[in-house]
Amino acid sequence: MSRNKRGDVWLGAAGLVVNQRNEWLVVKKRYGGLHGKWSLPAGFVEKDETVDQAALREVKEETGIDCTVLGMIGFRSGVIKGRISDNMAVFLLRPLENEQPVIAQQEELYEAAWRSPEDLSEDQDASVMLHEMASYIVEEGFEPIEDVDPGHIFGYTDYKLFFRHKY
Repeated sequence: MSRNKRGDVWLGAAGLVVNQRNEWLVVKKRYGGLHGKWSLPAGFVEKDETVDQAALREVKEETGIDCTVLGMIGFRSGVIKGRISDNMAVFLLRPLENEQPVIAQQEELYEAAWRSPEDLSEDQDASVMLHEMASYIVEEGFEPIEDVDPGHIFGYTDYKLFFRHKY
């Protein structure tokens, strides 16, 4: 979807897919602010789908993994350059089958892989959000994680993460 069609309020969806070994499904993007960084499979919500359907679609498109939604675990909200509200719902997903092969979408990704949260928390190539998710233990509820600096590459003038519980 082009930036013009998105307008000034963007809504994205991401999936935190956790396998039976408690590993997370992560991807390395070929474009944008997350270029070369490990991040969650994610993308923009289309006009004919709900936000949870978008998370399932993006995971399937980017990695080939079919999943089921366990619930919404977080929400990221930021303002880019004082003019674009950039929002993303984060869902906890479980693969429908154990040991499905991961197939990275070559047009958008360098790689897709299962990684432990411990490894991601120490990996300099993990996104800021993944670092926060992997290392921050939160209580019940959608407590804001403020004072997070996503870096200047996106141009956020305000940025917050909301997460519910340890995964």
